[in-house]
Amino acid sequence: MASQNRSNEASIIQQCLDGSSDAQRELYERFSSVLFAICLRYSKDEDQAQDMLQESYIKIFNNLGNFKFQGSFEGWLKRICVNQCLDYIRKDRSHLFTNVNDDALQVSIPEKSSDTLNEKYLMTLLRQLPLGYRTVFNMYAIEGYAHSEIASILGISENTSKTQLFKARKLLQKWLGDE
Repeated sequence: MASQNRSNEASIIQQCLDGSSDAQRELYERFSSVLFAICLRYSKDEDQAQDMLQESYIKIFNNLGNFKFQGSFEGWLKRICVNQCLDYIRKDRSHLFTNVNDDALQVSIPEKSSDTLNEKYLMTLLRQLPLGYRTVFNMYAIEGYAHSEIASILGISENTSKTQLFKARKLLQKWLGDE
């Protein structure tokens, strides 16, 4: 099954490289929901996430010939998407790490639909974090970057990365405890 999936991916990739719009559409449809979820984690709203997704696909299609079929194709796509989201955020660094009074943040915490924390609920909370908190939290807790990598990618110190993560966790715990 895995080799058949790999063969199918190779076929779609080659067709995309040959200029097939049908193959491009199939690649988009197959992976857009996964990549959009990544964009939502880094964006302030769905419109910005759509912009990030579009820019990610432009980069994907422009670099498709560079995929070496070593490792997961989906993993390769996700890495491009995360990097594109980070590039999008870095374009306006002035809003990335601003001083935020956590107690003064006005947030609208959504009603939970059940006793368990569902993904949509958590995503809504994550999107309400200040940009710097949200970016570092995503990179560390979800993408698995080390603080040294985050510092290098975002052009900040490791201590700033650690502080932003600490504040993000503290704020999320506060919001989840306020229910």
